[in-house]
Amino acid sequence: MSKLFIIANRLPVTVEETAEGNFYRQSSGGLVSAISAYLRLEDSNQFTKKIWVGVSECAERVWASAESVTPPEYDFKPVFVPPKLYEHYYNGFSNSVLWPLFHYFPSFADYQPSYFEGYLKVNAKFASELERILDPKDTVWIHDYHLLPLAAMLRKKFPQLTIGFFLHIPFPSYELFRVIPREWQHELLSGMLGADVIGFHTEDYLQHFLTSVRKVIKARIDHRTISWDGRDIQIGDFPIGIDYNKFQGASSDHGVLTKRSEYLRSKLDKRLIFSVDRLDYSKGVFNRLKGYREFLVQNPHYKEKVVFALVIVPSRDTISKYAERKKLIDEYIGNFNSRYGNINWQPVIYQYGHLSFEELVGMYTACDLALITPLRDGMNLVAKEFVASRRDRQGVLVLSEMAGAANELTEALLINPNDRKEIAKMIKIGLEMTPDEQERRMTAMQKRLQEYNVVTWAKEFFTALARISSEQMKKEPLLLDNFAKAKMFQAYSLAESRLILLDYDGTLSPFYKDPQMAMPSQTVLQLLRELSTDPANKVYIVSGRDSGSLENWLGHLPLGLIAEHGVKIRHHGGSWQVSGLGSIKAALSEIAAVMNKFVQQCPGSFIEQKDFSIAWHYRNADMALAEVKAKQLHLALQEKADLSELSILNGHKVIEVKGAAINKGMAIAMLLDDGKYDFILSAGDDQTDEDMFRKLRGEPHAFTIKVGSEASIAAYNLLTPYLLQELLQRLSATTQAAREYESNI
Repeated sequence: MSKLFIIANRLPVTVEETAEGNFYRQSSGGLVSAISAYLRLEDSNQFTKKIWVGVSECAERVWASAESVTPPEYDFKPVFVPPKLYEHYYNGFSNSVLWPLFHYFPSFADYQPSYFEGYLKVNAKFASELERILDPKDTVWIHDYHLLPLAAMLRKKFPQLTIGFFLHIPFPSYELFRVIPREWQHELLSGMLGADVIGFHTEDYLQHFLTSVRKVIKARIDHRTISWDGRDIQIGDFPIGIDYNKFQGASSDHGVLTKRSEYLRSKLDKRLIFSVDRLDYSKGVFNRLKGYREFLVQNPHYKEKVVFALVIVPSRDTISKYAERKKLIDEYIGNFNSRYGNINWQPVIYQYGHLSFEELVGMYTACDLALITPLRDGMNLVAKEFVASRRDRQGVLVLSEMAGAANELTEALLINPNDRKEIAKMIKIGLEMTPDEQERRMTAMQKRLQEYNVVTWAKEFFTALARISSEQMKKEPLLLDNFAKAKMFQAYSLAESRLILLDYDGTLSPFYKDPQMAMPSQTVLQLLRELSTDPANKVYIVSGRDSGSLENWLGHLPLGLIAEHGVKIRHHGGSWQVSGLGSIKAALSEIAAVMNKFVQQCPGSFIEQKDFSIAWHYRNADMALAEVKAKQLHLALQEKADLSELSILNGHKVIEVKGAAINKGMAIAMLLDDGKYDFILSAGDDQTDEDMFRKLRGEPHAFTIKVGSEASIAAYNLLTPYLLQELLQRLSATTQAAREYESNI
């Protein structure tokens, strides 16, 4: 059993300061309703406690003295942020950079470094507050664009934590996302990749995200799974639903019926069009009004027979772009009514303010047509609420195809929100639609919303989270812990004859864009010298590199070298020997011709020609293109190569072709036959080293180590080359200390 932490920008409560004391009550909103509906289910009882974490709008002293008006459905953990810092984080980076850019208004974005600094600081504040109360077995569900870096921050502190992230707004195309400063791009994407499951409303947003990950992070992607930082992250589309029964049942509520009757009396014989939206430039209110005006111009017989009720809910009006938008809307509606209306009729009834639940559902059920035309919207729950509330199965929904809800509400009259003539046309079609047609469309949409409601949304997300967490546990590498190290150190110190087999790239040395830049550091050279000068040790570098590079870098050390995955071998003090593969050179020249075509097709890729193998590297190429080309090349090589003579190795961002008659496992078999060892250590990082580990499996004195976090035949994992260097240094120090002790006796 574990706790569930719901993390969002704000707490779902409003604190009221009164003469009788301070009280907090739950505030409304799509996210609050969605989470509350899920937490009321038995499914959520898998958690011992549910805690909502968010910024409190009141001072800390006020919160400390506040009492709940009604019993809360979950506990609250407030985060208190200084006003100026919150301004940079919320109005600054969140709503003056991410919001406009993610909603396709790049010219509105204000890239001030102080905004980004504030954004990171507030996310770090969330992380530090959570660290005090989190347990590694807990589940964290992070919501929305305000907290993109938080998952990675928590992952660093709690590697085993189960983390889900859901984005409630669109994710933009890469061509827009790349407008953000490069360092910020990486920080935002890598932050999101700290989660186990990342959810979006639609497949389009999901694909945009994957493209940005390929281009910026260059992570490995297999369909909807991203491999990053030693973990698999699941990406999914989970269109958020609504509490369908709440809106369907509310249509017969007394308060709703009272409001509905009031609205019906007000409209008399006129047709009623209804819109409700937050104050935001992404909602397309201007285009909506212009489309309505176009409708009246084209259909003058509707004058004085239709009225448009428009409600704008206040939002972020302290931001200049929003304040400007309100002023323009106010002026436009004033001019519109004065020009087209008269003393008896106003074409637009306009309210700037909030609606109660009863007023909202009353208007949903009284109107003839709901006009919802955002220029860009993550989902738009208003459209779903309108459909769910129509128990009479009448009414028409005119909906922007740019809203996420359009993917589900396909029976609505879908419009391009930038096309005022199309808006006008659909208003006319909607107002003249027969009752039978209205019922047919409404019934189909209601069935879909009832089946995939808010509870279904949350359950699907948590099912995906449970599945990926279970898979992560199965793939959990067996890290070389202190107990295993102690066992290894003891075996090493007692051994009289040791064999040490070390891969080079990715094992002793990290990867570099240019393979020739990976020359050994002084630390590595000193470490190899100390190991190989121990008379009890035989040290071999078992690499895929060519013999020339190994000779140049390591030939002066008293150790053995195995090149090209076992094709060539040089024992200490001897000369290079070839494993009888001279006949494959002609075959490799044909392979080179195939690979050269892919170098031309994939900028940034290159060929590494060795004596008895050839490799196509693509780590420097654009990952989106390179992954496609790598699959195409692999298929082409399987058709071209004589697999009885050649083998194809699919390595870490490299495809290599070599002789099939030998591999690293076969190469070290010769070493095992030549001597008896009471300690063997083998370390490598990619698929070519699995042959070596396989050969040593079952050897009683062998310790095998996979460098990296991927699953392996090796007995243990060490995450980085630097951790392996540290291990080898401690092994070397073990025998040095023993020799010093013996010399002093």
